[in-house]
Amino acid sequence: MLKFEQVTKRYPETGDVLRNVSFHLKPGEITFLTGHSGAGKSTILKLIALMERCTRGEIVLDGQKLSTVNERQVPYVRRKMGFIFQDYKLLQSRTVFDNVALPLVIEGYGHHEISRRVRAALDKVGLLGKEKKFPLGLSGGEQQRVGIARAVVNKPPLIIADEPTGNLDPELSAEIMLLFEQFQNVGVTTLIASHDISLIERMHHRVLRLDHGQLVES
Repeated sequence: MLKFEQVTKRYPETGDVLRNVSFHLKPGEITFLTGHSGAGKSTILKLIALMERCTRGEIVLDGQKLSTVNERQVPYVRRKMGFIFQDYKLLQSRTVFDNVALPLVIEGYGHHEISRRVRAALDKVGLLGKEKKFPLGLSGGEQQRVGIARAVVNKPPLIIADEPTGNLDPELSAEIMLLFEQFQNVGVTTLIASHDISLIERMHHRVLRLDHGQLVES
């Protein structure tokens, strides 16, 4: 599903922030990406999302070499990914329904299909019936569930989660991880950047550990 092949990322002002990083995520695999602050986690996520380009090496997403993707093609490649953030990044002036529907609206889906998919996604995360609520009327755990529903509503094969449990207590964190495992059952690949070592150890999934830009554990 996702391959990094000897990927190096260099910035003129700081030098190499990633050095010869190689790994392969299979369809349906849940993997944690961890390491100290500045180890290169955010850079890896930016490279996958095509917010940055690697200096050397190759990244392959669903059989497509990202080095061949031009700027006009970037939005179409990103449709293969669902993004989940620590601070939720919800539109506070829009309802839960509108927040989850946003990727489908951008892709040009019709009203009936949008309604069907949004309700199905909210059902998966346990929020069906809260379509008309606004984010500020929800708990932190519920807001993160809205973010997850938005990430999966267009059925991407890859989910990228950046510290998705960083603002949640251990019980809510465990609930969010159970949702990721449900998506795993239908073949969705999930890459989770996290500092939460206790959570990582409890979940017993594969770990990619970075140290100063190099992959030291897989």
